[in-house]
Amino acid sequence: MKLHTLVSYLHSFSTFKGSNPNITSIEHDNRKVEEGSLFICIKGYTVDGHDFAEEAVKTGAAAVLAQRPLALGVPVIVVKDTQRAMAVLADAFYGHPTQSLRLIGITGTNGKTTTSHLIEKIFYDASQKTGLIGTMYTKVGNKIYNTRNTTPDSVTLQKAFHEMKECGVETAIMEVSSHALELGRVHGCDFDIAVFTNLTQDHLDFHGSMESYKHAKSLFFSQLGNAYVDGRPKFAVLNADDDAAEDFMKWTAAHVLTYGIEKSADIRAKDIEITAKGTQFTLEVSQLTRRISLQLVGKFSVYNVLAAFGAAMCAGLDPDQILTSIEKVEGVSGRFELVQAGQDFSVIVDYAHTPDSLENVLKTVGEFAPKRIFVIVGCGGDRDKTKRPIMARIACDLATDSIFTSDNPRSEDPHQILRDMEAGVKDKSYTVIADRMEAIQHAVSEANEGDVVLIAGKGHETYQIIGDQVLEFDDRIAAKEAIAAQKVKKKE
Repeated sequence: MKLHTLVSYLHSFSTFKGSNPNITSIEHDNRKVEEGSLFICIKGYTVDGHDFAEEAVKTGAAAVLAQRPLALGVPVIVVKDTQRAMAVLADAFYGHPTQSLRLIGITGTNGKTTTSHLIEKIFYDASQKTGLIGTMYTKVGNKIYNTRNTTPDSVTLQKAFHEMKECGVETAIMEVSSHALELGRVHGCDFDIAVFTNLTQDHLDFHGSMESYKHAKSLFFSQLGNAYVDGRPKFAVLNADDDAAEDFMKWTAAHVLTYGIEKSADIRAKDIEITAKGTQFTLEVSQLTRRISLQLVGKFSVYNVLAAFGAAMCAGLDPDQILTSIEKVEGVSGRFELVQAGQDFSVIVDYAHTPDSLENVLKTVGEFAPKRIFVIVGCGGDRDKTKRPIMARIACDLATDSIFTSDNPRSEDPHQILRDMEAGVKDKSYTVIADRMEAIQHAVSEANEGDVVLIAGKGHETYQIIGDQVLEFDDRIAAKEAIAAQKVKKKE
């Protein structure tokens, strides 16, 4: 696309003189610039893209988008906000791909990953080609790519959507984080269905307060649009049991479908029965009442299922087909995932890294655990510090044996993080083992027949970030190794 054509999508920019090169790609990372790229200078928290503009031109950038004039020898387009302009240009460069897709987004503190995978499974079983963008990976048809953020930047997003469109994807499902909403990463994404799971404490290091956090989430629903277009209605699928849903309902012009367990809702679950092997409940929606048997465990799983069912209903899928798909789902990697290595006690790995998610998982374990409950839990470094004592107290209140350990300490001192956790449980009994592998080995060595060991916080992650190092570490593998080592000890 020619530069003049591309920048015509911007309604406010400084006039520039110079050539009209053909733009072959849009990049904001100078390391990815190639011949013909438009390099966008983004001013971040730690680095300023303007400092790398000259290097980008040397590498082959044909033009630069910046927030101040730069003398570079190539056309420089100056705008007030390059982050916002990047979303506009990315959408235009890749041909407005989300206008050709059914786009379903899920936001909320917990449950985004499981809900997105449930929805993807439902549409796949309905013989639709799907795409998925989220915490674990980006999936385009049958191709899987690694992702750095739950919701990527606008260029990466639009490029992925373009690839989906090119390979015939009909429905795209994505997790939408509060960071992405606040930073405008999803500007230009034409969502058809927006799903809200829940709102509990997280990311206060970024948002500052729960009110600001809620406001960031609300942007998802207020930006669904005000027009009622024939043939392409917009839907907000809201968790009626969460107080924030009432505000989101006021702030969106979209059609609203509610789901819940405790309060009156369009889609409701009743008579829930939870065991170690699965969950049963009665689904009530419109004229349909049906007993559902899930292979997923816990009340939180019921909420995720209701959210997925609601999104699929809004898309016009048959309720019976939706439920058939849901009942076949065995689970999602790192979400209440059972680790089987021939032991006579249960080991569960879960991504629970917020107070609410940890409480939900431990309460679920408590419903079927006949004996001791071990929980191995830590808190991430360079993240919300206020949740550390809260999570420690939840662990001590709901487990018989709490072991505090390292999660991803990042640049913080792991021992200081643990001291922050201990501040909330001075009157409780617990064990502190900073090394995560040793913590897992300790729990496994103490567990007996019928006990449950919950390893919380990292779930599907296959790494641990300590300082500036990213080390290989998988809770599931660590648990299996600990179990194997314990078996050898017992034989000796």
